[in-house]
Amino acid sequence: MEFKVKFWGVRGTFPCAYASHLAYGGNTSCIEVTAGDRTLILDAGTGLRGLGKRLLRDKIRNATMLLSHAHWDHINGFPFFETGYWPDFSLDIFARDLTGCECIGEVLTSCMEKPLFPVPLTTMRARMAFQNLHAGDQIDFAPGLVIKTGELNHPGGAVGYRIEYGGRAFCYITDTEHVAGQLDQNILALIEGADVVAYDTTYTEEEYATRVGWGHSTWNEGVKLVREAGAKRLCLFHHDPDHDDAAMAAIERDARRAFAGAFAAREGAVLDLMNLPAVGGVVAAA
Repeated sequence: MEFKVKFWGVRGTFPCAYASHLAYGGNTSCIEVTAGDRTLILDAGTGLRGLGKRLLRDKIRNATMLLSHAHWDHINGFPFFETGYWPDFSLDIFARDLTGCECIGEVLTSCMEKPLFPVPLTTMRARMAFQNLHAGDQIDFAPGLVIKTGELNHPGGAVGYRIEYGGRAFCYITDTEHVAGQLDQNILALIEGADVVAYDTTYTEEEYATRVGWGHSTWNEGVKLVREAGAKRLCLFHHDPDHDDAAMAAIERDARRAFAGAFAAREGAVLDLMNLPAVGGVVAAA
């Protein structure tokens, strides 16, 4: 039973094509999850471009995309998703219900209209289905693949995902902002006992003090949540563009001192959920 997670984009807010960011990666949010014969895509940031090419190379014919929300850094790879232009590919896209829009298809269509983009969404020949979901919904994929959702605290709203397969659980909790002194009960319910929790750790505590209300959190809060929920590993995710490799190494070191199961997401890294290294071990490269 294969259950693997590959990081194609780990950066938040803005892509960073700088030599100083290569060790951790500069593409924005995009994660590939392989569960049995199903391919799931978490968010469509700039990391989606590389994933699309890999799907073409391996002749993958269908996938399910789960969007946390529709802010730019989580959808700006979609027009460059090469697989979407192939007629023998099918893609189901799930996203929360969006105020003023019938479905996520309207958002993606408008992003590819003039004067914003030269090629309209109708040029993409893949078979696409756009699905609304409400935070709290559960999606049951046979055989044995369950996806649970929860509301996140982010401007305009966002959805967190818990993917369960083969007795393991991977959680994707980005973008979200904590409230000082209050553990988010929605998140606790979603991550309870999970094997890996990818959590929005955009800011340090010092940075967060000047950015309250911007919709993001800290590794310190992530540690509190995974401890309370009995989760095994905390994956630092949605790295701030101002955090170069040196800054990220320091953040990862501090987080690991506080919680042995903490590690920072790196572009290209792979997690084998069925064969995870010991807590504190090194995540495999691609």
